[in-house]
Amino acid sequence: MDDLDRKIVNALQGGFPVCERPYLEVASRLGMAEEELIARLEKLLADRVLTRFGPLYNAERMGGAFTLAALSVPEADYDRVAQAVNALPQVAHNYRREHTLNMWFVLATDTREGIADAIREIEARTGLPVFNFPKEEEFFLELRFAA
Repeated sequence: MDDLDRKIVNALQGGFPVCERPYLEVASRLGMAEEELIARLEKLLADRVLTRFGPLYNAERMGGAFTLAALSVPEADYDRVAQAVNALPQVAHNYRREHTLNMWFVLATDTREGIADAIREIEARTGLPVFNFPKEEEFFLELRFAA
């Protein structure tokens, strides 16, 4: 990343304009061309400097649901189980942990009932029980990283 990439990353954290040409608006603020901004974002994504660029949706406010879930996966079966879990479109993130519950993932569904359906599907595909940890209280922390 060069200095301009860092300015782009810092400028895009915490908001993206909602207008007809949002990339043009951001590019203008940064003193660059819209095409250059788009090309640099595409390169940051392709190089995996950024893993994602897009909106975050609150599934619950849209009538859906999300939950944190975990599995205790035998080491010899870890790759197969990870592939089975990650194949579901409801799986938003999947992380390996050094713990008895060594696979943690987030489920996001269009309906509240969808969580139970996704859990049943994962259990059927993996042969393992899913531990469901629904949120009890919500906190909002705006996390920003200085690039």
